[in-house]
Amino acid sequence: MNEPINQISFKKEFTSQLNHPGSLLLYLLIILSAVFTISILFLIIGYILYKGIPNINLKMFEWNYNKENLSMLPTIINTLILTFLSLLFSVPVGVGSALYLVEYQKRSNKFVRLIQLTTQTLAGIPSIIYGLFGFLLFVVGLSWGYSLLGGALTLSIMVLPVIMNTTEESLKSVPDLYREGSYGLGVGKIRTIFHVVLPAALPGIVNGIILATGRVVGETAALIYTSGTVARVPSSIMGSGRSLAVQMYTLLSEGLYMDQAYACGVVLIVMVVLLNFTSSLLTKNESRN
Repeated sequence: MNEPINQISFKKEFTSQLNHPGSLLLYLLIILSAVFTISILFLIIGYILYKGIPNINLKMFEWNYNKENLSMLPTIINTLILTFLSLLFSVPVGVGSALYLVEYQKRSNKFVRLIQLTTQTLAGIPSIIYGLFGFLLFVVGLSWGYSLLGGALTLSIMVLPVIMNTTEESLKSVPDLYREGSYGLGVGKIRTIFHVVLPAALPGIVNGIILATGRVVGETAALIYTSGTVARVPSSIMGSGRSLAVQMYTLLSEGLYMDQAYACGVVLIVMVVLLNFTSSLLTKNESRN
């Protein structure tokens, strides 16, 4: 089977560009940068796995935490609860806000530009600032004390700009021909959005949710000030409980349980990989349907 004409012309143009010394140098620098970045990633993951896997044992998965077992199970459950609640609050608001800005407002609107500037600014604020805000609002202002709900709401505010920005860019990448074709068939705006635009933008939206999930799972500063550091599963979401990342930070700060901290790092990496894999799998199945 012959290659398409546009692919053949692209290969010829690419080859001719590489014959230029400057283009060849830039191409080599890009390759070296990619190899360097991937190497650093595998080096970090490999080092944590090397230091952490030998220190994982069954005692670290007992229900009750104590200084004998340093159990991770309560913190794993708390991490899953925090992740679920954070996404439950942030995903509908973030996706809905992006839909309103892209589908119901003109892209040159000053209001849209103001919202974009605000979300970009919020995305760059350090997590410790969100933690102080959550502490003043939920712990002190609403008198909730340290609670999983306060931590989840703080995290949802923190990851909301990430979800909004990625969803907005995904919606903008959907060709207008999709919308025009749907309108031409007599389909209404709401039905076009949910049956044409959103399925086409779903992979990008899920990527944003994955980024938000990774930030939630690995967050420490914001949770220390809001959900607390109690190493147990609370009886309700109004109770205090530490996440796995907070436990890892606590063990490292004490300086007495370095091996167990590496073990927490291994479990944390596995959790992030499993969550990302599950999200990607759901996205592929939805795209096929």
